[in-house]
Amino acid sequence: MIRVAIVDDQQLVRAGLRALLERAPDITVVGEAADGEDARALCQEQRPDVVLMDIRMPGTDGIEATRRITGDEQLANIQVIMLTTFDTDEHIFDAISAGAAGFLLKDAHPDDLRRAIHVVAGGEALLSPAVTRRVMNAAARTVVQPPRTDLVAGLTEREREVLYQIGCGRSNDEVAAELHITSATARTYVSRLLSKLHARDRSQLVALAYQAGLPQLRN
Repeated sequence: MIRVAIVDDQQLVRAGLRALLERAPDITVVGEAADGEDARALCQEQRPDVVLMDIRMPGTDGIEATRRITGDEQLANIQVIMLTTFDTDEHIFDAISAGAAGFLLKDAHPDDLRRAIHVVAGGEALLSPAVTRRVMNAAARTVVQPPRTDLVAGLTEREREVLYQIGCGRSNDEVAAELHITSATARTYVSRLLSKLHARDRSQLVALAYQAGLPQLRN
């Protein structure tokens, strides 16, 4: 059973999400919070597998709440999906940088919402190529300092190439095809990158790729 917490300042939205999720036989809603400050307390108390987090809330917003949750070692296994009506590059980039494992608009189809919960609960990042392209655009506009090449200084040339491919939004199978390696080898490289770069998941690898300037330097 996947345990889910809902964080949104609108009661009707929380009620609607709860009703949608409780139709799934393997999902249970373990709690709700109306702001980012209460979200962390809820996570500490209930230890959900997945948090559906609104971005814009009074007081502590969803991005800061996500940063606090993902930065707490005791809550390290909790995955956060950002839910918003604001489909902007900046929000996507900020959410991924804060440690969110997924990003969905509130008007997503209920099946897509439930599928997203299953994906991130399984330890994968919910990052489609379309979302990744938006991260690239946001990074190109917002990164004003020189690229942080020190972030990838300890990587081999092959590991940098795999990180570049991840930054372009490619799946493991697509990385394997691009680099003429097996899918199993691609998965091994991804696991190695997660360990070397101390990243929570694939979405953070995307953010690190842009912070290091890999996609920008190749384009």
